[in-house]
Amino acid sequence: MTSASPGLQATPAIYGASLRCQTERIIDEILASLPKPERLSADQRRGIIARYAAVLEGNFIYWMTGAYLSVRTDESRAIILENLHEEVRDCHPGMMRRFAGAAHAAPTESDFLAVSRDLMNVRLFVGRLSPVRLLLMMAFFEGLIQRFMAFLAELGQRQGSAEMEYTDVHGVCDIAHTDGLFRALAAEMASVPPEPEADLFEGVTLLRTLIGTIVHFDGTRGPVSALPA
Repeated sequence: MTSASPGLQATPAIYGASLRCQTERIIDEILASLPKPERLSADQRRGIIARYAAVLEGNFIYWMTGAYLSVRTDESRAIILENLHEEVRDCHPGMMRRFAGAAHAAPTESDFLAVSRDLMNVRLFVGRLSPVRLLLMMAFFEGLIQRFMAFLAELGQRQGSAEMEYTDVHGVCDIAHTDGLFRALAAEMASVPPEPEADLFEGVTLLRTLIGTIVHFDGTRGPVSALPA
């Protein structure tokens, strides 16, 4: 998916709203593709939680730090720094670890291997420090996580877990995080407008593929290439 359109001549706020509509449509598609928790086996539920934990626990703060290093405006830095401060102060990786452990879904070597290729693609993208693309990817991810939490919580409950701090917190705080990142995106586009031919959804596409592997990986067939479009 590319971002090239006549809308580039519009104000950053209007163009940013268009990008937000597109990301929300992608999120809707991803959520519609999720399997029904009641139709999953215990092993399938464990695998989704474990792969999610394998990705999120050690990478989310790294990705957000990459976004902080990439941006050029004080407004964007302030927004991202507030997000990072909350992640570190409240030990969100620890919340994730407790959630996975209580659901008997601590990641194994196989879980890390299942996501390794797609995760590396996202890491390499983040390392390019492209501010608008990276902010759009993170805004998309925060928006997805907030709405993904109900699904994740049900998986955990069906695994016998009562440890819901992670899903409860992210089902609420990521609403504000998403809004903030879209404000940062508008600020960056106003500072340095993207080229008309730029594919602003490059990071979103890579992350969507990684999410597809988290949710739909089947060890007998290998990781899927992407979620259905």
